[in-house]
Amino acid sequence: MTNGLPPYVSPEILEAIVSRALQEDLDTGDATLQALGLQDRQLKAQILAKEPGVIAGLEVAKRVFLNLDEGLAFEPLTKDGKEVSALQAIATIEGRAGVVLSGERVALNFLMRMSGVATLTRRFVAAVSHTKAKILDTRKTTPGLRPLEKWAVLLGGGQNHRLGLFDMILLKENHIALAGGVGKALERTLSNNPKRLPVEIEVRDLDELKEALAFPVARILLDNFTPECIQEAVGLVNAKASLEVSGGINLENVRQIAETGVDFVSVGMLTHSAKALDLSLLV
Repeated sequence: MTNGLPPYVSPEILEAIVSRALQEDLDTGDATLQALGLQDRQLKAQILAKEPGVIAGLEVAKRVFLNLDEGLAFEPLTKDGKEVSALQAIATIEGRAGVVLSGERVALNFLMRMSGVATLTRRFVAAVSHTKAKILDTRKTTPGLRPLEKWAVLLGGGQNHRLGLFDMILLKENHIALAGGVGKALERTLSNNPKRLPVEIEVRDLDELKEALAFPVARILLDNFTPECIQEAVGLVNAKASLEVSGGINLENVRQIAETGVDFVSVGMLTHSAKALDLSLLV
C-alpha cells in the first residue's frame, strides 16, 4: 500500500468517490443548518462504535470532512484493520458545525459499510486460519464503490480476486458454452493472450476438471462442488494448478471446505451481504 492506500485506490479515485457522495447528499446545501443559522458554531464530536467489529474507512471519513474544510481537525483514535469494542471512540472531530454535521452521514456511511465488510471478512479468515486456504472477494460489489469494498476486504485480512474484467482472464460457464467446451475455450484463450494475463477456468464437475488439467492453466475454479467432490478434485489436481472454490460459501461451511486442502475460497457475501457496522457521531 502507498500512504495507507492500496494501488487501486489512488488519491484521485478516492477524491472522486467522496465528491460524488457529498454532491448526492448536499446538492445545494444543508437546509437544516441553514435554517438554524449555526453553520459557523465550533464544535467537537466523537465517532463511536456501537458494537464490536473491525474498523475500516477512517481515511475515507477524514477525506469527507477535509473535502468540506481543509482546516478541520480529524484525529483517529484507532487504526484501520483494528478490532474495537462496543462504545469505543474511534475518532474525534473539531471544526465548524456546517462542516461536521453536513459531512456526518456521508462519512458514517463509508465507515459503516467498509467496517461491515472488514468485520465479516475477519470472521471468515478466522474460520480457516488453521488451513492453507486464503479468503478471496469477488466482483459482487456495490457499483461505484468496488475500490473501497475491496480495500475493506484487505483490512479484514482477506485477499482480493481480480479487480475487474481487465486484469485477469476467468473463463466461466457462459464463456465455455460460447466456445464449445472447456478444452476449446482454453485452447483459444491460451493462444490469444498477448498481455500474458493469469488464466483461470471454472469447472462444474470432475469431467470438466480432467479436461482442464490437460492445459497449462494457472488456477481452476470449482463451482458449487460438494465437499466430497472438492476432496476428490484436490487429489486429481495434485498441485498441478491452484484450486479455488466458490458458490454457496458461508460461515457454516467454509471451515469444512478449507480443510479439503484447496488454495482459495472466494466468498461473494463479503461484499454483497455484509451488515454495516453500527457507528454514530455525537457532539
